[in-house]
Amino acid sequence: MKVGFMLGTLVLVALMFLHEWPRIRQAQKKEKVVFLVLLSLGTILAMVLIWKPDLPGPTQMIDHMYEPLGRMLEK
Repeated sequence: MKVGFMLGTLVLVALMFLHEWPRIRQAQKKEKVVFLVLLSLGTILAMVLIWKPDLPGPTQMIDHMYEPLGRMLEK
């Protein structure tokens, strides 16, 4: 099941790449690099979340960091 979702995600990413890449002009090399980096990071994040859906999010990290401050302010 997870493999199917991962393959589906890769197909969607490939379609996005094929749709957007020709629209970026040849002279815009920095934009192409940024596009590839963001697309790659998004794809990696999607794969990790498909494989391990119970990973804690950024809000849980912030809660963990500020929990001692909250206890101190309650006193």
